[in-house]
Amino acid sequence: MNCCDRLLKYVTIRTPSDEESSSVPSSACQFELAWHLHRELFTMGITDVKVNTKCYLYAHIPPSPGYEDRPVIGFIAHMDTVSDFCDHRIIPVVHSDYDGRDLPLGDSGRVLSPEQFPHLSGLKGRTLITSDGTTILGADDKAGIAEIMTMAERLMEEEIPHGPVAIAFTPDEEIGLGASNFDLEEFGADFAYTLDGDTEGEIQYENFNACRAEFKITGVNVHPGSAKDIMVNASLVAMEINSLLPPQETPRDTEGYEGFYHLTDMKGDVAEAVLRYIVRDHQADSFEKRKQKLHDIVKAMNQKYGRGTVTLTITDQYRNMAEIIAGSMHLIENAEQACRNVGIEPLILPIRGGTDGAQLSFKGLPCPNLGTGGHGYHGPYEHITAEGMEAACNVAIELVKIYSRQGTGRQS
Repeated sequence: MNCCDRLLKYVTIRTPSDEESSSVPSSACQFELAWHLHRELFTMGITDVKVNTKCYLYAHIPPSPGYEDRPVIGFIAHMDTVSDFCDHRIIPVVHSDYDGRDLPLGDSGRVLSPEQFPHLSGLKGRTLITSDGTTILGADDKAGIAEIMTMAERLMEEEIPHGPVAIAFTPDEEIGLGASNFDLEEFGADFAYTLDGDTEGEIQYENFNACRAEFKITGVNVHPGSAKDIMVNASLVAMEINSLLPPQETPRDTEGYEGFYHLTDMKGDVAEAVLRYIVRDHQADSFEKRKQKLHDIVKAMNQKYGRGTVTLTITDQYRNMAEIIAGSMHLIENAEQACRNVGIEPLILPIRGGTDGAQLSFKGLPCPNLGTGGHGYHGPYEHITAEGMEAACNVAIELVKIYSRQGTGRQS
């Protein structure tokens, strides 16, 4: 089975994670995909495969005879999707021989356009996969799963000489918890790659430092006719807080290594209001300055409107894995070589986000990220090509080959 056929099957199994849930996994629907993948791996002849009670799937492909002393290379993807645009059935749509022009997405009224996504013109002639425009597609990260599964099948069927290979599929990556219950000992790899990026050929080992920030505003609600010097309108204070952040440091206005403040949701009335942000920066020192900026705003608001009017909760999420990967640059060098070996020019880019691999790297498993061939994630314009997925799969297979030729190479 090829990557495209697998993706078309996997995306119909809805797996949105739930940020409001305290259970592990956050949504029981993720087990449906986990057990489906378990059965599929077992059918391939991979018998060392398990799904644990927290919905982590681990599988191991034994080495070819004579390759037992090679390093254990791991591949990881996540099973959950975002919950946005994922409240009903997902219908994948295949557009053969895409013409590189505006593409209406079903009857949704949405149009996938090169004006908004300039790379689309470069996909002319490919097989493009989208949703019907009313949901996400789910290629983030079911494309990564499809590519790893296809890699595993080809290693088995084509008898490609290889060292030991570890596979893991995780829940709850989209809510920042994919690595939280990851069992490094069960996984057993010396190092790994997540397949959770965008364009095929992407190699990423620098990611944001990240945190969540929540402002809670407590107002004073009195009759507006007698409110002079008494009323504190919590919603207006919330608007004032946002106005004190740099207006050009939002996701819309930044790129590359530039950090941002991103208002994700807000609610409120006169009496109470809440603002929730995510804060991102590649540099540790400027990341700390961003967090201090938030604390300074709280201090200013409480001085202006009264003690206790505004409270702030900051929750750290993940750190930039670059400092860890710096000690294992063979992962990047070999990934570059793997791309070139299959005719793809490698693209080393910073991640404007995070992956399971960032947290796993700090837990002792160096784990950069590779592109899957997808674009427009987390919304109804998400799309991917069959050709891009096959290319990403070929890169993964080539990495297995490269490490099978590198002698013992085992890390302690």
